[in-house]
Amino acid sequence: MGDRIFVEFGNWLAGLLALAGAPLLLNEIVLMIVKAVAALVFILLNLVVLVWLERRLSAWFQARIGPNRVGPAGLLQPFADLGKLISKEIIIPRNAEAILFLLAPVLIFVPTLVLFTVVPFGRGMIAVDLNLGIFFFLSVSSVSIIVMFMGGWASGNKYALLGSMRGVAQMISYEIPMVLSVLGVVMITGSLKMSDVIASQAHVWNIFTQPVAFLIYFIASIAEVNRPPFDLVEGESEIVAGPFTEYGGMAFAMWYLAEYGNLVLVSAFAATLFLGGWMAPFGWTFIPTWVWFVLKVYFMVFLYMWVRWTYPRMRVDHLMHFGWKVLTPLSLANIFVTGLGMYVFRGIGW
Repeated sequence: MGDRIFVEFGNWLAGLLALAGAPLLLNEIVLMIVKAVAALVFILLNLVVLVWLERRLSAWFQARIGPNRVGPAGLLQPFADLGKLISKEIIIPRNAEAILFLLAPVLIFVPTLVLFTVVPFGRGMIAVDLNLGIFFFLSVSSVSIIVMFMGGWASGNKYALLGSMRGVAQMISYEIPMVLSVLGVVMITGSLKMSDVIASQAHVWNIFTQPVAFLIYFIASIAEVNRPPFDLVEGESEIVAGPFTEYGGMAFAMWYLAEYGNLVLVSAFAATLFLGGWMAPFGWTFIPTWVWFVLKVYFMVFLYMWVRWTYPRMRVDHLMHFGWKVLTPLSLANIFVTGLGMYVFRGIGW
């Protein structure tokens, strides 16, 4: 029932524009704007929830006291932080490239917003179901690497530049095993379309047929979103805060927002590829599909936060060694075993 409301609203809006005599192109543009606004609202709501949730979970995991003063159980703490960030001045360093310095925290959010258009939130609840949806997701997510380097370089600070270069090296290195881990799912599904990947998991989720790929993706995605223990960008003892060193106020908040947006994105991608997307387990179809999808996304978010507050930061050489000499060969081996298994099963008629 919940899914049908969203679908019917889209059909109603499209029919209303058609009755008004709007051209087809204008109709599509308006619908896309509405979907983009919906994605933006979803991101902002998740930011409020995740900032509070991460603080509470970190306090729980490490036996500390989390936010518990502003509002019941500290629920209003994110809004207090937002008020503080809005009131702070954005200071531009003397040696900074002012235009690029101010543009970087805005552009870092663009890939995040664009990628939410290909996320299948439920049955019929995907803004654009591209035939190359998985390829589009992996391609656009790589754009943030350029923006991160731009933010560090435009700051006119050698520590910010060094931090951005290390972050770029990390993200490029771990993109390779992450992409290779996804190939196993694509081989089994035979499609790069998000809806086809979910439909192929009607009987068994890919986490059971591709457990090694899921583990590789999970580890590599932690490095992709620059979260501990793989956060070379923010090595406090060495490079202060990487490309974010010179940013304050809402400029820093935009980097912060993009980080949590990317956390939701990689969780949604994992839920789509390995956890059946919006498919209901145990045949419990009486619950709306978007509810199942959100629950799976937040399960993945919980795992990411669990890892962050459990393991210490890795050393830079250990991090690069692990990506190139462990995860990459393991992902290639997974592709080989997947291909061999598909050949054997098809040969015996399964």
